[in-house]
Amino acid sequence: MATTLDLISEYQHEKVLFVNNEKAGLHAIIAVHNTNLGPAVGGCRLYPYAKLDDALFDVLRLSRGMSHKNAAAGLPIGGAKGVIIASAAQKTEALFEAFGEAVESLGGCYYTAEDVNTTTVDMDQVMHKTNYVVGRADVSGDPSPFTAYGVFCGIKAIANKLNGTDDLHGVKIALQGLGHVGFDLAHQLYEAGAELTVSTHSNRKNMEIAVKEWGAKEVSDEELYSVKCDILSPNALGATLNYDTVPILNCRAVAGAANNQLLDEECGKALKNRGILYAPDFIINGGGVINAAQEVFTTYNKENVLKQVEKIYDTISWIVDESKATGVPEGVIARKFAEDRIFAAAK
Repeated sequence: MATTLDLISEYQHEKVLFVNNEKAGLHAIIAVHNTNLGPAVGGCRLYPYAKLDDALFDVLRLSRGMSHKNAAAGLPIGGAKGVIIASAAQKTEALFEAFGEAVESLGGCYYTAEDVNTTTVDMDQVMHKTNYVVGRADVSGDPSPFTAYGVFCGIKAIANKLNGTDDLHGVKIALQGLGHVGFDLAHQLYEAGAELTVSTHSNRKNMEIAVKEWGAKEVSDEELYSVKCDILSPNALGATLNYDTVPILNCRAVAGAANNQLLDEECGKALKNRGILYAPDFIINGGGVINAAQEVFTTYNKENVLKQVEKIYDTISWIVDESKATGVPEGVIARKFAEDRIFAAAK
């Protein structure tokens, strides 16, 4: 059975910090994957993991994904991630201040930001104890609209590969998750003329808007995987493309904002074998970190951010073309593209 050190070594992390502050009610893990390109940047998500092992598995995969995402986007930063083991009901100022102290203890090798179940308000509380925070409300702000826009650009690129045009009118898209990113993305897709089928575990208000105002069809998460559509768009948690779901997919392509959509590389091969195009998650969902990361290495400029986010279209197009030409799954091509840049920086 793999030990914690085995896992850290397997994923090639530089350091992993376990945080236990009983007074503040904080139980957290910060994983710094790689800093070859610069200080590591990655959000802090809050989630009530059932077991510590679940949290460790998640943070190791997410932080490695951030190294790939940041490198592939051409950013001069490394990758990391933080997870707080708690529910939204357990949020307190003391909890986020304690997390800020943990970030500060890493001496600037890790910049945190908002993520799943954390907000700019939470990050303001983290900033009581550290300045190593990006996505600040008073600078670049909430990164989710930029993530959604990048995914929208990537979906247009995928549509072009499927249909010979990136016009989304009449394109059938099955979208999972209506959180900050998923809801914004669904709105953009609706305005572009796409036909939506949607599922969500929560966010009933958003679902009502999608159904009543945008004409979306609601289904359960379980039903969504087998919905006949052009593009399946996962926008919730990861590992949803697995040995149970890939065989029942009824789509022509997968393109969504969720991190670590593939359980493993075998699932990526299975998609390839079925002729289903895949937009690698850490490429297509890079808009948020492209936005926030400017706070680390340059003066923030929204216009420059949008221009860089729009390049996701070209990167997705290139990866799909390369996969078609070589027979190599899109995810493998994307990872090599990112790792070549990371390893080159170490020389």
